[in-house]
Amino acid sequence: MEDLLNAIVLLGNYVIVPGLAYGSQLALGALGVTLVFGILRFSNFAHGDTMAFGTMVVILFTWWFQSMGISIDPLPTALLALPFGILATIGMLLATDRLVYKFYRKQRSPSIVFVMASVGVMFVMNGIVRFIIGPNDQRFADGQRFILKAREFKAATGLSEGLTIKVSQGLTLGIAIIVVIALFWFLQKSRTGKAMRAYSDNEDLALLSGISPEKVVMITWIIAAALATIAGTLYGLDKSFKPFTYFQLLLPIFASAIVGGLGNPLGAIAGGFVVAFSEVTITYAYKRFLGYLLPENLEPEGLVQLLSTDYKFAVSFVILVLVLLIRPTGIFKGKVL
Repeated sequence: MEDLLNAIVLLGNYVIVPGLAYGSQLALGALGVTLVFGILRFSNFAHGDTMAFGTMVVILFTWWFQSMGISIDPLPTALLALPFGILATIGMLLATDRLVYKFYRKQRSPSIVFVMASVGVMFVMNGIVRFIIGPNDQRFADGQRFILKAREFKAATGLSEGLTIKVSQGLTLGIAIIVVIALFWFLQKSRTGKAMRAYSDNEDLALLSGISPEKVVMITWIIAAALATIAGTLYGLDKSFKPFTYFQLLLPIFASAIVGGLGNPLGAIAGGFVVAFSEVTITYAYKRFLGYLLPENLEPEGLVQLLSTDYKFAVSFVILVLVLLIRPTGIFKGKVL
């Protein structure tokens, strides 16, 4: 029985808890992508670098607060800087829309034109972030690191394996739940949210109903900026900040949105956890886990790892291709707000 409990704790420590945190981060990122697709009708390839931009601003304000001795210990100071990052990202996205996307919107250009424009925005934004903060890893987490430490868990339970839960992981899950509830309430209950859904369903009919398209576009970018900054900051606190990593995150974020059904917020959340747990379970080395469950003579000698962690983004790519081939609409039907 003790071996079984140790195996469960081991799996929780390296698969379940990290999977929940990573899944929450992907879900928030995928929500931003699916919101832009559902309302503005194009896939925003600049979303990963929008996350990087927002996180960069949060980091700069965090360092400034830390230099002045301002903190909210035991929580990370980045939470104080988060509103400033959101505001800066909102300004950047609204400026980008006015300078780039608005022209194509007036021309009623096809979606592929917007997609290509977003690719250009992505490279420009990536260059700006690298120029300001540099290409290297930046760590900005402070405050308490752990909610639960392995040593404390071992002492309390008497098990050989310890369970560790980081503050960043707990914050990620808690903030993700709050943000998702607030977003769904806004879209379903508020007057502006209903207008956005009407605009998404039928643009011409929405215009006849007196709905302002520019207001809908502005609110969409504001929400996308908030989601991107929150997701990017939580990812940076949990891991570390590196601009190129956020560029790479675009693949699992799009995979999450497409797996769930591109344009469907509920699908984006489900897809985020599907992709996250797929990556974590496939790249985890099961040697110790199987050692607790199997007889001694059957214990594996190798790591029993299906795929190296260096190739974890390949999992997202495979999932993306399979979904597009087998069920292009995703788990849930796409384009539903």
